[in-house]
Amino acid sequence: MQASAQIPDDVHIVPRAKPQLAGAVAPLRVSVDLVTVPVTVTDQKNHPVLDLNKNDFRLFEDQSEQKIQYFFSEDAPLSVGVLVDLSSSMGNKIDSVRQAVAEFFSNANPADDYFVITFAEQPKLLADTTQSIETIRAKLGATSAKGNTALADAIFMGVRKLRTAKYERKALLIISDGGDNNSRHSLGQVKRMARESDATIYAIDVCDAPALLITKKLEERFGRQWLTAVTESTGGRTLTVDQAIKIPEAAARASLELRNQYVLGYRPPRITKQGKWRKIKVRVARAEQTLALQVHYRTGYVPRGE
Repeated sequence: MQASAQIPDDVHIVPRAKPQLAGAVAPLRVSVDLVTVPVTVTDQKNHPVLDLNKNDFRLFEDQSEQKIQYFFSEDAPLSVGVLVDLSSSMGNKIDSVRQAVAEFFSNANPADDYFVITFAEQPKLLADTTQSIETIRAKLGATSAKGNTALADAIFMGVRKLRTAKYERKALLIISDGGDNNSRHSLGQVKRMARESDATIYAIDVCDAPALLITKKLEERFGRQWLTAVTESTGGRTLTVDQAIKIPEAAARASLELRNQYVLGYRPPRITKQGKWRKIKVRVARAEQTLALQVHYRTGYVPRGE
């Protein structure tokens, strides 16, 4: 049995300040005219930066700066789905994947709402909140890796399930070695669906050693690019690992980042056309650190109209 993955010793966790709320908006309660933007900020070593405040951020919609009227920075409950690739190419990685799922949930808020979907030829719901983490681990322990990869179908199922989730904060974690060769839904369709959802999507891409990449099938190499485009458009990101043994550590890091997000909220300009994509940009304005920081956030949204 593998040892529990640990956050590296050089990670410096800064005590978080109490949440600052501008106006009279309660934490994570979103009114119909308020756009909320989860933001993750990391330093040069990919460690979360936890000591920012409202005045450190600037937010733009379609090039126009918006007043940040809502700011929240606490670990509130999350509705989260974990999508686990059980296709044949994952056969030699399955033990690490099981450990990764355990690591991801070990950092969870006890009030979290969660589910697990496995996918190979097609996605299947393995477990949801009515079942304990121990039950999920036991069910994963009884699975085997075989078949093709229906990655897009799994994301489609996960995003659709989150539509009826318990909490406003929603996320997916995907664990896969990339590629899609068996989905019914097109990559473009699922990318648009994910981008227009209100879920933050993270992925752990288990990449083979560089010397072996030349032998990879085209759909696997293209699939990795597509998966990264999906995650980044939702404000998440793809964590690439080159060895199976590193998957649990990556899962722990994804969980840490999801639970240390800033949530910015603003009231957008009057919406005159429903269904038109509106671009969002977030910048960190703390001058002494701006160049060294990476800011991850949702790149836009589709308004519901008035």
